[in-house]
Amino acid sequence: VPPPARRGPDALFTLRSQFGLEEFGAVTKNSSCGFVSVGFPITMMITGMVGNSLALILVYISYKKKENKRKKSFLLCIGSLAFIDLFGQLLTSPIVISVYRAGLKWERIDSSGKLCSFFGVCMTTFGLCALFLASAMAIERALAITNPHWYSNHMKTRVAKQTLAIILCLVLFFALLPIAGVGKYTRQWPGTWCFISIGDREVPGNLFFAITFAVLGISSLLVTLSCNVVTIRGLIIRCKTKSGTSQSSKHWERLTTETVIQLLGIMCVLLICWSPLLVCFISNSASGHTSSQDVPLDCNFFLTAIRLASLNQILDPWVYLLFREILLRKFCLVANAVSNCSTEDHKETQTALDALNKQNQENNDLHKPQSS
Repeated sequence: VPPPARRGPDALFTLRSQFGLEEFGAVTKNSSCGFVSVGFPITMMITGMVGNSLALILVYISYKKKENKRKKSFLLCIGSLAFIDLFGQLLTSPIVISVYRAGLKWERIDSSGKLCSFFGVCMTTFGLCALFLASAMAIERALAITNPHWYSNHMKTRVAKQTLAIILCLVLFFALLPIAGVGKYTRQWPGTWCFISIGDREVPGNLFFAITFAVLGISSLLVTLSCNVVTIRGLIIRCKTKSGTSQSSKHWERLTTETVIQLLGIMCVLLICWSPLLVCFISNSASGHTSSQDVPLDCNFFLTAIRLASLNQILDPWVYLLFREILLRKFCLVANAVSNCSTEDHKETQTALDALNKQNQENNDLHKPQSS
């Protein structure tokens, strides 16, 4: 006969009972949940700060030089994404590192529990902002390729600024819902970070808040992927219409190749970084798993999923700006060199075959009179 369930547990008892920890804050290694180290958040913070800072510097320099308003709008979106990723890391990473320094005891740095809510608001706000900004830039690129005349007449820098402000306000309003009593932010294993509580149906509105977060994230991913596919298709069609031997057509082909590779990289990064977390939200919120038998999978998978989502903040400046500026051109040069070598080898082989066929034909012509 199973023991009677305890009703109304507080947050600390919930964490201890779910993960089997006698002293939740003092444990760094558990037989079911593995080992955690402060080196991971420190590495992510440093790499994220370096990448996003470089992106902001490049965007600022390019924004001052560009006279084209359309390019300024796109640079404004990329700069906003880099700033949001950088600001999010500066607000959350020091808290995580401080908890590690306190022996994984959150109470030492946050006795009131308000810091946990602040951490959860930051995670939700900056996470959804990054996804929505990626969707906005994907829509902007698709419009620029498929309908350039409308885009040139209506897409102004003022429109980009208004869109960014609307996205930030709406996402911040949604992230503050737990503060108003709809949903709840709780500490997550190993006790160094706080996020939306999953599978806790006792908290009013928690299921609605968790599912809404997942639906918003998945919808944003689908919009981004769809618009990028439309952009790639439009670029390929336009590249075929401009095919030729002129310098402008070669320049357009090179630009198309770089852009297609960049868009494919963006789609891969978004899917790899965000799909595990969003799927985890949908599956756990729908099933409401709270039993300890699912803990070995849940704690490891959820921590890995949130780390992948945080990794997206590090990769964003590279796939949107730095990767294109530094690596794509070199990749295209190498690809062109390999292609040229293959073409020359093919031409040499074909020339040798033609010469051999011609020689055989001459020999056959010489033997024909003798046989007759």
